[in-house]
Amino acid sequence: MPYALASTRHAERVRGAVEGRLPAPSDSPRLVSSWQRSFERYQLDPGSVIGPRVLSAAELREIRDREESFLRASGQCLTRLHDMVREADYCVMLTDAHGVTIDYRLDRERRNDFKHAGLYIGSCWSESEEGTCGIANVLTDLAPITVHKTDHFRAAFTTLTCSAAPIFAPGGELIGVLDASAVQSPDNRESQRIVNQLVRQSATLIEDGYFLHRLASCWILFGHQNRNYVEAQPELLIAFDENGNVVAANRRARECMPCLDGPRHIDEIFDSSHVQLRDIGRIETIAALRLRANGSMLYARIRAPLGTSGYGGHSARSGAGAAHGAMPLRRDTADAHEYDRSALGPFLRSADPRVAENARIAQRVAGKRLPILLLGETGSGKEVFARAIHDASARRNRPFIAVNCGALPESLIESELFGYAPGAFTGARRHGARGKIVMADGGTLFLDEIGDMPLALQTRLLRVLAEGEVLPLGSETPVRVDIDVVCATHRDLAQMAGAGAFRDDLYYRLSGAVLTLPPLRERRDIAMLIDTVFAEEAQAAGRPLALDATLAARLAKFAWPGNLRQLRNAMRYACAVCDTVLVEARHLSGDLAARLPPLAAPGASGCPAGIPPASPLSDEDERARIVAALTAHRWRPNAAALALGISRATLYRRMAKLAIVGPHRV
Repeated sequence: MPYALASTRHAERVRGAVEGRLPAPSDSPRLVSSWQRSFERYQLDPGSVIGPRVLSAAELREIRDREESFLRASGQCLTRLHDMVREADYCVMLTDAHGVTIDYRLDRERRNDFKHAGLYIGSCWSESEEGTCGIANVLTDLAPITVHKTDHFRAAFTTLTCSAAPIFAPGGELIGVLDASAVQSPDNRESQRIVNQLVRQSATLIEDGYFLHRLASCWILFGHQNRNYVEAQPELLIAFDENGNVVAANRRARECMPCLDGPRHIDEIFDSSHVQLRDIGRIETIAALRLRANGSMLYARIRAPLGTSGYGGHSARSGAGAAHGAMPLRRDTADAHEYDRSALGPFLRSADPRVAENARIAQRVAGKRLPILLLGETGSGKEVFARAIHDASARRNRPFIAVNCGALPESLIESELFGYAPGAFTGARRHGARGKIVMADGGTLFLDEIGDMPLALQTRLLRVLAEGEVLPLGSETPVRVDIDVVCATHRDLAQMAGAGAFRDDLYYRLSGAVLTLPPLRERRDIAMLIDTVFAEEAQAAGRPLALDATLAARLAKFAWPGNLRQLRNAMRYACAVCDTVLVEARHLSGDLAARLPPLAAPGASGCPAGIPPASPLSDEDERARIVAALTAHRWRPNAAALALGISRATLYRRMAKLAIVGPHRV
């Protein structure tokens, strides 16, 4: 049938169905409603054969930058889904919450066919523009659907079959749509049943992957009704914070457990204390938990928080170590709950008053268009703190771009920061390049080691801060930017400015708020930091490890010239080479072990505060004493540690050393 005649007949069918003269598409109320909206509300032409609107490269780049974490969480699932449907000539598309295609997978040989049909990156699939189609219907109804061939409103898409499913954020809001589409397929829409199922399953995988990425700083419960599937394919994900408050749950958990609606404490959901849940995370076991709501059993494992901004773990954003101490799980007060909502919360709860005060100031000035200058020795956690400031501001979903001014050659830092126009210099990219400042537009620019920036570039940076625009190399047209600026240095910028080594006008422009991060050797929470960093590295090592109490005391007295970064590397090395359960001084690198100060004798004034002397009891007596305290306090480590006069971390170390394992409670 000629294409023009086919489009005319399709348009007549759509008009007839909307007016009630002809049968509705596929007997689907959702499709009927969509046809009506497309025809009456949006006044679209069902006979149109024009493809979808496609964004410019610049517009698409801006959206993809904004959706960076979503793209990272979904990429592998897109590839996996395409591998399953590629033999049937399908392409796979991922859109944002507005229907813009931000990623896709297809066979290169079919690239032109898919592009001609509008199945292309940057294409826009909202109902107001394209009428009834798979992506548009999911955006409207928030439910999976297959829109098969002539189910589409516009004639341009009547050869396509599209199966699409929604992807939701941890908070329940729509963040995107996953779609698998083919240019040619059998006329029977039942042929799409399997593809529809694969798309729905893949959307759930992306959703759960995004959940784990966004809530990496929380404790995560992975659950399934069948013990054998907890590790392989957990259905339920529940995130809770350091205080035991449920932060979020995945869609399946919310469907199965209505008790998760509204703020809840983890104690109120499971017949097991929150401290025991954390214990499950430490020993990486699968436990049986009883639901308080109906008494049914759930098998679960717990993942401890991963290193994210402020927590100091294995962060992909920074090599710096932990910048605060972990807090015990407890029911929150109003203030603590307020802190937990902020990325600066862990710093606010630090036992070191200087760290806590810095966090309080940062929380007040974050997002107030006030430049922040972080001072501190190398390795003291400046980038981790800067990221936490960004995540605590209204710009948290916009880019955080970090530039180390001391690591870039002077010949490259200008083009790296400001970008360049096409042909600006020999070896430049043909289309030019955006600089880091433009990439940070709408978000935060972090300039590390700002004291190492050449004087000539300081003048250009001053213009950016003063006028809010960047002039790329070789260009005559400035680019407007809206950025928050956080800088960091281990140098004394005020002294450098006085000596003419740093522009004084730039110094005053950057020092809207000056925060000094204390070195590790001066931190009052150093013992807690050592426990925290060791626990993270032990978990990463993948086996049960305990830190010798005597070694912990010696580490707390060490000067740590490399600060938190040096501490983390030391703990990582010790956990890697340790051949027993107990990490001792012999497992440290030789140079560090030789420099550790000796431990003062019990009662000597040199013993650091909060570090108990080694127990004079025999192992057998010590084991009996600890078991008695745990039994008396119903195996609650906090209460038992208090009764024994030791810290909770010390109690865990001694339990590991003496092979004390608590009973399983369900």
